[in-house]
Amino acid sequence: MASLFSSRLYQRIERGIVPVLILAGWEAFSRSGILPPALLPAPSQVLVAWADWIFATDGNTQTYSGHWLLDIAASSGRVFAGFAIATVLGVVIGMAIGWSRSVESLVEPTLQTLRPVPPVSWIPLAIIWFGIANKPAIFLVFMGSFFPVLLSTIHGVKTCDRNLLRAGAMTGGTPSMLLRHIVFPAALPSIFSGLRIAIGSAWMLTVTAEMVAVKSGVGYVLWDSYYFLRYDIVIASMVSIGLLGFVSDYVIKQIAARILRWQRGSTLQARGG
Repeated sequence: MASLFSSRLYQRIERGIVPVLILAGWEAFSRSGILPPALLPAPSQVLVAWADWIFATDGNTQTYSGHWLLDIAASSGRVFAGFAIATVLGVVIGMAIGWSRSVESLVEPTLQTLRPVPPVSWIPLAIIWFGIANKPAIFLVFMGSFFPVLLSTIHGVKTCDRNLLRAGAMTGGTPSMLLRHIVFPAALPSIFSGLRIAIGSAWMLTVTAEMVAVKSGVGYVLWDSYYFLRYDIVIASMVSIGLLGFVSDYVIKQIAARILRWQRGSTLQARGG
C-alpha cells in the first residue's frame, strides 16, 4: 500500500514539474523588467485578475468581475451543441461510407472537397445565414468537429477484421446485425480518437466565433479585454480555454476507458497512463 501511494505521489509530482518550471520562469522574466509589466503580466498578476473574474474579489476586472461562470457556461453550451451534432452525423455518415461502396462513391468526393476548406473561412457565410448569436458559433464548431469524427469512423469501419464478419455471417447474422454488433464495436477505438481531436477543434472554433460573431463567452472576453489592453485577462482567458479543453478531453478519455474495457491488458494503455 505504501509503495502504491509513493508511486502515485511520484507520478503527480512528475506531471507538475514542467508547469511549475514554466510558471517560475515566466514570473522571473516578467519581474525582470525586460518587458513592461503591462505587456507581459506575471502569473501572480494574472491570478489576481482571474480570481476577480471568477469570484468578484475586488472589482479590478470591472465589467467582467464575477462573470466567469456565465462566460464558461455560454462557451460550453456552444461547444457541446456543435460537438454533439458533429458526433452524431460524423459517426452515422462515416459508418455508411465505410460499409457501403455505393455510398462512398456517391458522398465521399463532395465531403473530401469540403474538408480542406478552413472552418474559419465559413465565418462570413455563418454570420449572413445565422446573424450575430449562438447559431454561427455552433455552426463553426460543427464544421471544425465533423471531419475528424467522420474520417476516424471511416477508418475504424474499413479496418474491421474480415474474419469477424465471416464468423458473424456464418452464425446467421444479417448485414444490419453485423454492422451493429461487430463493425461498430470494432470501430469504437478509432471513433474515440477522432472525438478527442474533434473536441480540441471545437474549443478553438467556438473561441474564434465568439471573437467575431458572438457577444458573450470566453472568446468574447479575450478579444474585448485585448481592446482595453487588459492582457492579464487575455491570458486568464487563454488559460481558461486550455483547462476547459483539458477537462473535455479527460471526460472523453474516461468514457472511452469504460466502454473499451476489453482493450485492457492488450494494448500499451495497460501500462497505466
